Amino acid sequence: MAVLAVAVILLAGPGSSPAGSPGPSGSGLAVGSGTGSSPSSGGGSPSPSEPSANPAAEVAIVPVVDFRSTETSIKSADVQAALAGAQSRYAAVEVVAGDGEAILAGLALAKPADATRWITVTDVATVRKDLAKHRDRLAFIRADQVTPAVRALSWGTRSLFGVDRVTKAGEWPLTARLSSGGGVDRFDPSKTWTIVAGGDVMLDRGVAKVVKIQGKGADFPFDGGTATITGRTCCSALDNPVPTTRRTGARGAVRRLLTKADLAVANFENPAPDAFRYHTQGTVFSADPKLIAGLDRAGIDVVSLGNNHIRDAGAQGILDTIKNLKKYGIDSTGAGADLAAARKPALSEVNGIQVAILGYDTIAKYYAAGPAKAGSAQLSPAVVRADIKKARAAGADIVIVYPHWGTEYSPRPFAAQQALARAVIDAGADMVIGNHAHWVGAMEVYKGRPIWYALGNFVFDQDWSEPTMEGITLELTFAGDQLVQVHIRPHVILDKSQPNFMDPAGAGKVVMGQLFDASKSLLPW
Repeated sequence: MAVLAVAVILLAGPGSSPAGSPGPSGSGLAVGSGTGSSPSSGGGSPSPSEPSANPAAEVAIVPVVDFRSTETSIKSADVQAALAGAQSRYAAVEVVAGDGEAILAGLALAKPADATRWITVTDVATVRKDLAKHRDRLAFIRADQVTPAVRALSWGTRSLFGVDRVTKAGEWPLTARLSSGGGVDRFDPSKTWTIVAGGDVMLDRGVAKVVKIQGKGADFPFDGGTATITGRTCCSALDNPVPTTRRTGARGAVRRLLTKADLAVANFENPAPDAFRYHTQGTVFSADPKLIAGLDRAGIDVVSLGNNHIRDAGAQGILDTIKNLKKYGIDSTGAGADLAAARKPALSEVNGIQVAILGYDTIAKYYAAGPAKAGSAQLSPAVVRADIKKARAAGADIVIVYPHWGTEYSPRPFAAQQALARAVIDAGADMVIGNHAHWVGAMEVYKGRPIWYALGNFVFDQDWSEPTMEGITLELTFAGDQLVQVHIRPHVILDKSQPNFMDPAGAGKVVMGQLFDASKSLLPW
């Protein structure tokens, strides 16, 4: 389990701010400004095409593609085939002028005779824009120029990003001799770390039936591997077509992702009181607190309790839930014994970076905490601004807001929800990860900051429609306090409880398409 605290790349990067303006002050997470400088340096680097007095060094270089690509890795033979026009996936290779010859040497390849297959541009910002326009291009850039605006590929079986990343410079096999500040590579793999974020988790009703009555155990929901959709059948009890599925192996892949993350977060959509009651139906939940052991062993570090079910077992249920989570070493935010406690962030230190997570609800105002009333924190611009200010004062380098909001079973934010999301960013948040819709919702990049309106269900029993059975899990990679990559992993929930990852180029295309369709007017690409 990590210390406290899917395949598409979706965020704007340095040199391509969608709003043309810097992000909120006091935050180091902006991905919409800069010129490819080192995440930890704070300063821009000279253009590789300009003369430089800096001595050359072996610099890590990375193959990158369009942020929507479903590709995950590449090897030397693939690049050679692309340069020779011998494969259909990549029509050309693009590099920054001044770096190209050294990159070719690092790849041990020759420049192609066909000039249309080897493209040089003036700067890395142009590379990012070109990849979005020409999705059949492959590019190579310096590792310290990688941002979430592009998808960084693994070189063979090794990656610089994600939970399976290398953490020592010597473990990355792809380098080129390039001019670099002080004659050293400015990308330091030891400074990277990860967050994995999931959607709604509910351990009552159908999930409790599977793990307790059917005897599959508290670990079962997190034992999922990979699965595919083999067809669709009509219809569920609610008259919806539903997918037929088949497991394809990799048992434990979901658990492995969570446990290898430096910080794993989800929304805990029920109380877990001492005096719990099993519900066979309906929309009032309370979970057996013993089932929290499954979250613990799966590596969940922090949960948001700011949701419309957290007081389903009354005020004592909230107090018991927080106590029972702590028993297993899981921190929480978004609900508490009173208003001050409900608004308190969950603080985690990861690799020297202080991360604050703030949970809020906007749905069940009748469950709102008061000065002397246990309940949930309610989200408003004034509240979140004050809470973020306190979190920064407490040393937070990164602030992530986890709101419960929106319309159930709809992927698109309504106008007031979008205004609230932007107000959260304006208040100083670095990232917003929302839930409640039980469907995957839109995402937006606002002032260089990412907003996910809903990740959908993660561990839930709603198997009565395809959108409620599918969700996404975020795999976020940071270098210092900078977000550098986002991997979105689509999944399908089997046995009313267990997420299993899907190939985004195959069975996962439906839920990824839902995400992109809902995001059309909200993304800068």
